[in-house]
Amino acid sequence: MTGALTVYSATFMRYSLAVTPKNYLLFACHFINCGSQITQGYRWMQYNKWGGREEALKLQAEGGLKSAVGKVEADAKAFADKAKNVISK
Repeated sequence: MTGALTVYSATFMRYSLAVTPKNYLLFACHFINCGSQITQGYRWMQYNKWGGREEALKLQAEGGLKSAVGKVEADAKAFADKAKNVISK
C-alpha cells in the first residue's frame, strides 16, 4: 500500500503542475503525502528488512533478563534476612 501511495502521489504531483492553471495546493498535498509514504516505507524496511526487529527483540529479552535477575536477587536477599533472623533467635 505504501508503494502504491508513493507512486500515486508522485504521479499526481507532476499532473498538478501540468494542468492549466497550475494547482499548487494539490501539488503541496501530494508532496507531503509522498514524503510521508517514503518515510513510512523507510521505517518498515528498517524494522523488517534491516535488522530493526531483531534489535528490538534483543533489547526486550535483555530487559526481561535484567528484571528476572533483579527479582531473584531481591528474593535471595529476603531469604537471607529471614535466615539471619531465625539463626539469631
